Amino acid sequence: MKGGQRKLPAGLAGRVVAWQRTHGRHGLPWQQPREPYRVWLSEVMLQQTQVATVRPFFDRFVARLPDVRALAAATQDEVLALWSGLGYYGRARHLHRCAQVIVSAHGGEFPRTSETLAELPGIGRSTAAAIAAFCFGERVAILDGNVKRVLARVLAFEGDLAEARAERELWDAATALLPSTDIETYTQGLMDLGATICLARSPRCLLCPVNDRCAAAKRGTQERYPVKTRRLARSQRKNVWLDLRWRGQVWLVRRGVTGVWAALWSWPEFESFESFELATRSWPGHGESLASFTHVLTHFDWHLQPVRWTFPARASARTLSPMLAAWPSGRWFDVDAALALGLPAPLRKRLSAA
Repeated sequence: MKGGQRKLPAGLAGRVVAWQRTHGRHGLPWQQPREPYRVWLSEVMLQQTQVATVRPFFDRFVARLPDVRALAAATQDEVLALWSGLGYYGRARHLHRCAQVIVSAHGGEFPRTSETLAELPGIGRSTAAAIAAFCFGERVAILDGNVKRVLARVLAFEGDLAEARAERELWDAATALLPSTDIETYTQGLMDLGATICLARSPRCLLCPVNDRCAAAKRGTQERYPVKTRRLARSQRKNVWLDLRWRGQVWLVRRGVTGVWAALWSWPEFESFESFELATRSWPGHGESLASFTHVLTHFDWHLQPVRWTFPARASARTLSPMLAAWPSGRWFDVDAALALGLPAPLRKRLSAA
């Protein structure tokens, strides 16, 4: 299907609605109650992340920060600590900033239209539509990853979704398919189909309620869709990761506001073992290489070699100060205090095991 040749399947929405009522997901924590803060939080958490992974994070997050005012009043460290291990930390920073705007500019109330919601920081078109459809009954299409896959297959959509023009065409088709009623059930049904039936690999087409309306299924080309040709090349990175200890404390540095693990607290890094040895050759104490590991990120594999360096307990803070000057954002923390910060998942795992 391409732009001018669009033929929309009849009866699709009714099939989706009926299926969702009987077979869809009804016990997800953000559905009970389904209100804007919980829907928004779940939509952000579910970007690039599976439901099974999100559920415990969601429960902990709302137990600590139950509404948008609580989130706005929290510190960035509190928010990042709750997010730690969920990945894609920019989502947490945008979430925090957005909550502050909702409180300061909207009196703590979410706007009731998708158009106004999409003007808030960090809320894209699909997330705005999900909040508006589920919480305010707005007749508006969403297009998250699962829904893109369902509709691209149903329509045999040939447009390359790496291109803005093709994505706009799919938005237009999604809007044209909207039912006049039951928008909440229909929207949830599309999401549920993508999550449980119309899987990226080995879709369960025999169980799909719109199998006979699906152009890709009829042709046996389900796994061709959605079309997205642009792929970012994976790269490799290697660093020494310094676990620096003194008097039972650990030295952590606040990372910059951009890049990997932005704004989190982490161990210092060195570009190579040679640069580490050069920097530490006159340090008191002793070093110990720990087990190396690879941390897999979206666009690269990060090979990290942790090295623990322990300063003598008798060394004074003044003596150590010149050695720590390379990290002006650094501080000493007790391990328990460190675990209350926003930490990268590999670091949290290692500090928890210490």
